[in-house]
Amino acid sequence: MSENTVNNAFRRMGYGPNEVTAHGLRTTASTLLNESGRWSPDAIERSLAHMDTNAIRGIYNRGLYWGERTAMHQWWSDYLDQLREGVEVEPLTGHAYDLRRA
Repeated sequence: MSENTVNNAFRRMGYGPNEVTAHGLRTTASTLLNESGRWSPDAIERSLAHMDTNAIRGIYNRGLYWGERTAMHQWWSDYLDQLREGVEVEPLTGHAYDLRRA
C-alpha cells in the first residue's frame, strides 16, 4: 500500500496533513519500538524497509530477522490494543528527542 493511499484515507476521515501522515505513523512506531528497549535496531529498520546506511554492512548483512520481527509486531499490536482499550500500559524507559525543537 502506498504512502499516498494511507494519507488519502486520513484526509477522507477528516485529518489534515498537519495532524497525521503515514510517514508520521512510521516515525512514531520506530521511536516507540526503539525506546521500548525490547527489539534490535536491525529488526526495527528491516520492518520499516530501510536500507543500511553503511554500504559495506548493507552488502553483507542479509538478515531478515523474521522471528524477532514477528514477536515485535505482535507486541506492537498488543500495545496499540491496550492504548485503545484505556489500559494503563507499561511506560517506556527511553527518551524521545523532538527534532522540531533542535
